[in-house]
Amino acid sequence: MQRSSRGPTSRTEGPRRSRSSAEGRRGRGEGRIQGDGARSGRRGRTERAPRNLESRSTATSSRAKQASVRTEEVSEAPEFVAGRRPVLETLRAGRAINKLLIAEGAEGGSLAEIVGKAKAAGVLMQKVPRSHLSTIAGEGHQGVVAYVAAHEYADLTDVIGRQTGQPPLVVLLDEVSDPHNLGAVLRTAEGAGAQGVVIPKRRAVPLTGTVAKAAAGALEYLPVARVANLNQAIDQLKKAGYWVVGSTAESGTPYTEVDYKGKIALVVGSEGQGISRLVRERCDYLVRLPMHGKVQSLNASVAAGVLLYEIVRQRG
Repeated sequence: MQRSSRGPTSRTEGPRRSRSSAEGRRGRGEGRIQGDGARSGRRGRTERAPRNLESRSTATSSRAKQASVRTEEVSEAPEFVAGRRPVLETLRAGRAINKLLIAEGAEGGSLAEIVGKAKAAGVLMQKVPRSHLSTIAGEGHQGVVAYVAAHEYADLTDVIGRQTGQPPLVVLLDEVSDPHNLGAVLRTAEGAGAQGVVIPKRRAVPLTGTVAKAAAGALEYLPVARVANLNQAIDQLKKAGYWVVGSTAESGTPYTEVDYKGKIALVVGSEGQGISRLVRERCDYLVRLPMHGKVQSLNASVAAGVLLYEIVRQRG
């Protein structure tokens, strides 16, 4: 099989179409894998309950639902550390931080050291109004709030070198923004024997409490690398001998006609835009899932699950 001119010369064997010897082509369409639609509203009442018994029961049920919603909101709120000393000690301890918020106009004291350590650790930083920090953490924030990751991030090199007892498999997510989708992908990837998952630092959901909950324990076993540039991560994977397969909804090879038995890096796009142009151009193969209904796209985690278990099926 001929390799694409964009692929690394060190990769001597890669995916092939199982029904044809033609080279996997790069698609030109903008794939979209969209999230779930909005849920329907409450049903209207058809009968009026007697005031003496059922109305009290309805009121009690309503209060219970409100309390449940409040509890869920609290449990899903991102963890953060507020105040200069707590944030500085968090950085010194090497704990993973998703984002550092700094109040506009804040200066002096230990702020320079905080910013320096954050830059050295590759932490995203953002200037925001002081009132925004007060809304998040109250009045004792001292101009600094750090969102702490629900789990430590791994280095991409460690992901590539990880041994699972299965053929090498890495999953890359291109700007997936829904935490439930990310959590579901992590859970499925761990079950499929992937070495790890790669996510970008910008325009994508990080590891939050909601993600950890949706992953149902997978974060304890599956490393997640958070990279500054997904395109550079793909280039690194190619140099390590991986063949990059991207999922698209509009064009590409049927997903069952590619051989996944070698080193595979599977790319799944965002719920709204699919795989970005630059990422798509780096893919050795673009594959599509058949859509026979009116809806022409799948939830990102569903698409990832189908593709991952086709890989598992082929590898036996």
